[in-house]
This record gives sequence, C-alpha cells and structure tokens, in this order.
Amino acid sequence: MHTRKLRQFVVVAEELHFSRAAAKLFIAQQALSRQIRELEDELGTPLFLRSTRKVELTPAGTVFLESARAVLESFDRSVALARRVGSTPVATVRVGACVGGALELTAPIMNEFRERYPEVVLEWREHAVVDPSAGLVDGASDIAIVRLPLSAEGIESVALFNEPTVAIVAITHRLAGRRSVVIGDLLEDPITVSASGDDAFRAFWSLEAYRRGIPPKVVTIHSVTEEVQVVGTGAAIAVTAAATTRYGSHPSLRFLPVTDAPPSTVALAWRTDTVGPLARRFRKVALAVRDRETAILHSIEHPADLYPGHP
Repeated sequence: MHTRKLRQFVVVAEELHFSRAAAKLFIAQQALSRQIRELEDELGTPLFLRSTRKVELTPAGTVFLESARAVLESFDRSVALARRVGSTPVATVRVGACVGGALELTAPIMNEFRERYPEVVLEWREHAVVDPSAGLVDGASDIAIVRLPLSAEGIESVALFNEPTVAIVAITHRLAGRRSVVIGDLLEDPITVSASGDDAFRAFWSLEAYRRGIPPKVVTIHSVTEEVQVVGTGAAIAVTAAATTRYGSHPSLRFLPVTDAPPSTVALAWRTDTVGPLARRFRKVALAVRDRETAILHSIEHPADLYPGHP
C-alpha cells in the first residue's frame, strides 16, 4: 500500500464516480478501477458498492476515508517541512530557565511554540541557582525564564506569575511546629543564599530589606540539593518559592508560609541589545499561553487550592 493508491481512493470517494475521478487524476478509468480493487484486496474488504447507476462507500470505506485523509495530510506536512528545513539553515532559539522554569506552565509553553513553529529548534536549558539570569548575562540564552529581581544591566522582563513565599527549616528547628511564620521570626537565623553575584537577587532572598542595616549570617549555596542538605542539618534556614513544597519535599524539612513576605515573581527576560525575532516569537507564545491557561496560573499562585496544607 502506498500514498498513490490512498490519493486515488480519496478522489473516487469524493467524486463517487469512476469516470470523473479518472479524469481528475489524469489516468484511464480501467487503470483506476484496477488500483482500487488492489487496495480493497490489500485491506481485505470492499470500500465501494458499485452498480450501473451509482457508486457508494461501504461502512469500511467511510471509516477508511477519514483515516486516509489524515495520513495524507500528515505526510504532506512532513514532506513540506523536510523540504523547508533541508533548503534553509536550521533556526534555533535558546531558552534559559531558572530552577523549575515556569513550573506547570512550562510544558504548555514549549508545546505551543513547537506546534506554531515546527521548523524552529527549541533548545531548553535549566541553569543553576548561581546564575539567576539563566544565561542572559553570559549570552548563553536568547530569552530566559527567571525569578526577579535581577540587577544585571540591559535586561528587560515581563511577569508570568507571582508565587507565595515559604521558609524552609529543619524538622528540629524551633519554628518547625508552626503553621506559618512572619519575616521577623526568621531574622536571627543563618540563611542560605546562592553564590550568585547579582546583588538584587541575593538581597531579596536574604530578606535584606527587613534587617535595618544589620547584615545577615549567610550560608552560601551552589545548588538546590546543597541547600536542602544545609537546611536539613539545622545549619541555616532558607526562604524560597512555594513550588518547592511540591518539587523539593524532604523528610528532614518543614515548609512554612511566610505570611508577610512579598511574592516571588517568575518572568520572561531578555537582553535589550541582542533580542532577536525568534526570542520575540517565544515571548509572544509564552504570554498567550499564560493568558489562556488561567486554571494552571491559579494553581501556581494559590497552591492551597490544589495542595492542602500548602500556602
């Protein structure tokens, strides 16, 4: 069975007349009839009811027509795409991401972009916490999903969503039995902060704005795994986003909503001096998905609705 027979079958099924179908296909009617009979033999069932007056599809023919159309459409798209890709340089957009990316919104954004632009290669790379710009500063990314704030110059951003803030403490910590905390409860403890050189990012997660000029006791970490180990031993606490309660749970840790802390903003960011047309396309798709996927957005911004006991 090959595509030529499928195309001939579809034309006959649409015309329901062998003479007209043969003329449309530029072949002899006898040759067309022979091809259709060969197709029926291969399938093991009649596709048409033939009489001197009319031609009709059998129930099997009706079902096969829908499938044949879908196969031919998919095949034709693949041929066209292969020809486009083969005749032009491959276009690539490099998307950097902070740890966790856009959370549950990540997959819909990536799938939507690939569906709209199948000829563009989407390179997705998650960057360590030591690079909150997710590759924008060193030029490794064309566009990035980051957590604000960032102090690096030449970077613009647009928010995707705002997420509640939580504190992480060891199960042996004095606050571990609490249901929630306020910022004032956290200022005496050593606090984990990433080894990033971005001052605004470090200041936000170390609660610097609430310390009245008294510098925090910082424990520098280089990865999320390292942070879990440090906090789990009781050497420090951490302040992080609520998604950690879903993706970073650990038996040695307790997650406590910080009721008076500002939310963590996840945003799309790009360099103003190098942003290109593919990055702009990705930005447009991401914002469209954000505006469409209201249920996902609500579950991220209000996780208690789906995760009882979470903030």
